[in-house]
Amino acid sequence: MGSSLGAGGRAVLGRLALLWALVVPGIQQDFRVLQSSMMVGHAGRAITMSCRVSSSVDYVHWFRQLEGQAPERLLYLALSKRDVQWDSVLRGDKVNAARGTDGKSCTMSLMKLAKSDEGMYYCAAWRWNLNNMIFGDGTKVFVLDKKLPADTFPKPTIFLPSINEVNHQQAATYLCLLEKFFPDVIKVSWKEKNGNRVLPSQEGNTMKTNDTYMKFSWLTVTENSMKKEHVCIVKHEKNPGRKDQEILFPAVNEVFTPVVTTTEPPNDCLRDESEATDTDFTKACARDRSKVANSTKACLKDENNTVPLQFTYNSAYYTYLVLLLKSAVYFAITSFCVFRRTGVCCDGTSS
Repeated sequence: MGSSLGAGGRAVLGRLALLWALVVPGIQQDFRVLQSSMMVGHAGRAITMSCRVSSSVDYVHWFRQLEGQAPERLLYLALSKRDVQWDSVLRGDKVNAARGTDGKSCTMSLMKLAKSDEGMYYCAAWRWNLNNMIFGDGTKVFVLDKKLPADTFPKPTIFLPSINEVNHQQAATYLCLLEKFFPDVIKVSWKEKNGNRVLPSQEGNTMKTNDTYMKFSWLTVTENSMKKEHVCIVKHEKNPGRKDQEILFPAVNEVFTPVVTTTEPPNDCLRDESEATDTDFTKACARDRSKVANSTKACLKDENNTVPLQFTYNSAYYTYLVLLLKSAVYFAITSFCVFRRTGVCCDGTSS
């Protein structure tokens, strides 16, 4: 098949086949292409990816898509014939393929792995009778320069809502930071504690940090849900026991009690002691302790604002007095030099 084509012609043909498969979706209900979702290799070594189809086909094609690049076909091989026929845009010492003995499986091997080989590798079966190509979900290949530690499950750090957000927006945002996990395949969801419904949440992109990954996820709850506890659920294949992590976030009202702010200072601070009797003043300042505490905070805030303002006024007043005194001294000296007959202030001779 296309033995007279050069490497460039085969690459173009492979892209056309991929485009055709995307434009003309196949009837996949009774036909499946199975691949492993991920493989991890080490630099300088080799890995072998497998592909299995649910029924016999004539050809299997292998594509790869590197980050930021268009997909390209690496090779294809026949499964229905006794002799394996394959071609490649890469050299034979870099990529190779072999068919299985059952006529429904094959493998592709990558040798001399390098960081530049990281990407998605797709196996696609060509069915002549349907005139289309059916793809597997792809195998994500990671290439490590060094051995990773065994505990590469997501390490969570929780961030609770701020008092300003609760008071001014009547909402609260929980944030979960997941770090130092590998591989990057991760799923995060949020629920109320003991609840079954998945809540709408948001998350950032999975970012690479050295040889591991990190990810943010956050949930914003309304005032009606602030009394409830919430759980961040993390699915990752490296979790201990392969169980989902459930990270508990406390109810907002357990963390702090929202405070209603007002632009007017409490009446207790505005009461003039001279206008109140001892009994009235005692009643005004000896209310419920929680109210007294709030009033005291408000009063201290006003006092803290008043002291700097009073200091500024006093400084300006005394500066003005100093300047006025200085001007008076200059005026006296000038008058003395002009009107004195002896000329002491000039050349020491009599005028």
